[in-house]
Amino acid sequence: MTEQRPISKPHPVRVPLTTVPLGIFGSLKAGRRNVLELIPEIATRQPMLSGKTGKRWHMVMDPGALKQVLRDKVEDYPKSVVTKLILEPAIGDSLFVAEGQNWLWQRRAAAPVFSHRNVAALAPVMTAAAERACARIDASVGGRALDMFDEMVTATFEVISDVTFSGGEGFERAAVHRAIETYIGAAAKVSLLDIIGAPAWVPRPSRVISGKAMLEMKRLADKGIEQRRADGAKPVPDLLDLLLDGEDPKTGRRMTTAELRDNLLTFIVAGHETTALTLAWALYLCAFDQGVQEAARDEARAVLGDRAATVADIAALPLVRRIVDETLRMYPPAAFLSRTAMKADTLCDREIKPGDTVVLPIYALHRHHLLWDDPDQFDPSRFADPKAIDRFAYLPFGDGPRICIGANFALQEAVIILATLLARFRFAPVVGKEPKPVMILTLRPEGGVWLVAERV
Repeated sequence: MTEQRPISKPHPVRVPLTTVPLGIFGSLKAGRRNVLELIPEIATRQPMLSGKTGKRWHMVMDPGALKQVLRDKVEDYPKSVVTKLILEPAIGDSLFVAEGQNWLWQRRAAAPVFSHRNVAALAPVMTAAAERACARIDASVGGRALDMFDEMVTATFEVISDVTFSGGEGFERAAVHRAIETYIGAAAKVSLLDIIGAPAWVPRPSRVISGKAMLEMKRLADKGIEQRRADGAKPVPDLLDLLLDGEDPKTGRRMTTAELRDNLLTFIVAGHETTALTLAWALYLCAFDQGVQEAARDEARAVLGDRAATVADIAALPLVRRIVDETLRMYPPAAFLSRTAMKADTLCDREIKPGDTVVLPIYALHRHHLLWDDPDQFDPSRFADPKAIDRFAYLPFGDGPRICIGANFALQEAVIILATLLARFRFAPVVGKEPKPVMILTLRPEGGVWLVAERV
């Protein structure tokens, strides 16, 4: 009689990582199709990989080496040239891409904007968006499938536009949203010129083509900022009011209209796209594992009853928060980061030369077999004791002085909206409509996240 082996649980969708060297043209094809396909499968089992594809590169998955790059020697590893080529046309020299003293004064000026008190004060906007999302889903229940990624993009764009340009006067939200989508779709792809290290002054055609949309978006944002300067602050200050009032405590410097606009556009792009992705992937995972979804629904209904979640409820929703954390592990929006080494260094006993590209493949880090048990499995319980997780094994928001300034905002919004949805609906997958994780600028579900929502 043969021994019966236990049947392993199926895994949620994942990116098929490469098992063969890609070369320059293979890297170009992968980079344009799905940046994560540049990551070799072996990266999920080794601390570091090195190679040369036009330029010398190193993929770093070792927590100690990542701490060195992101915290201990952060000034020696600025954002890569490719990152700047993709993002500067959209968000200028804002916090996300600025370096050195230009980054430091902006960070000091903006940090108070995202204080715990200010973020908590914006929570009613998130609660209202959760209610509106429920109303839209309610209107479509009855067995009809919904693209929950589209629904979550709508919800989070409502939030970010309400907390940046509340009231909406002088700010054409739909036009800005269209411009963002156009830019990400057309310009945020890796070019062959990026891979071979061509200088920034060599035009990248896709980014030239999308330039008109970006210019229009900047014009609309400038118009909104100038209107607010003329009108004065709102009774309850929003992000624009707080930034207009902000100054660098060391120099007294305040942001110009252009600096305000570039940072606001950074917050708008990052603040809705990443949270929408987190929520869409979280709903996919809950539909994938009905047991986890049922437990989270019980928790949410016990706390909320029939109302939407508020900031005061978050502490009483630990499972919902763990689902968000596990979603960010499995599908981190910023799944592939890169830096350029400015000085000679050593990482994992390997020589780093000035000009080398240092890749931080967060997707591989979060699924690394030396750092996580059964890393491709959805298991929110692994976050029951966050202190047991190596700080640099889990980097959905980065770390060090450049850690995402809006991390608390994003987590608060995700828990409020997810808890509200799970308390009111049961989500089930649609056969044959699994999402495909594809990264261009962020890790998106290609084809959408199609689920059936049933009122409970």
